[in-house]
Amino acid sequence: MKVSGRGSGRVSVAGLLAMRPGSRTRLCHRLRRHTGRKGERRSLSEHDYIALIDGIHQLVRAPLVLVWDRLNTHVSHAMRDLISAREWLTVFIQPAYAPELNAVEYLWAHVKHSLANLANVALDRLATLVRNRLKRLQYRPDVLDGFLAGTGLSLDLPPPSH
Repeated sequence: MKVSGRGSGRVSVAGLLAMRPGSRTRLCHRLRRHTGRKGERRSLSEHDYIALIDGIHQLVRAPLVLVWDRLNTHVSHAMRDLISAREWLTVFIQPAYAPELNAVEYLWAHVKHSLANLANVALDRLATLVRNRLKRLQYRPDVLDGFLAGTGLSLDLPPPSH
């Protein structure tokens, strides 16, 4: 989305849907504003993503299984090193191009649709609007479950071993 005014830039958001059998689905996210200054990174870094994952781990206090798309930052050598340093984290990578298997793609489509009719806004206002939309979704586990159901994937737990 275009932003108006001086200091225009972009807003990057990383989101994660966390589900656990018997608990409500949770949405966790990190948002970063990029002002367009010379030399400033124009996207989220490996450290931004790992901070999100570490935050989820602190929230749920349990091992995590992460299913990720093939974004270059997700599969970089630096990210592999950060992942291997976390024994509580298991990562599976999705097939090369399979956005229909990524529940977060449905989330982004929902958020972008809610922002579709906005005129050019200032970067700070856009960041606030995105945060607001995501905050509202955090309290709508039924909608989050719908994003997960949209993938057609299911969580099949192995039978307990006796």
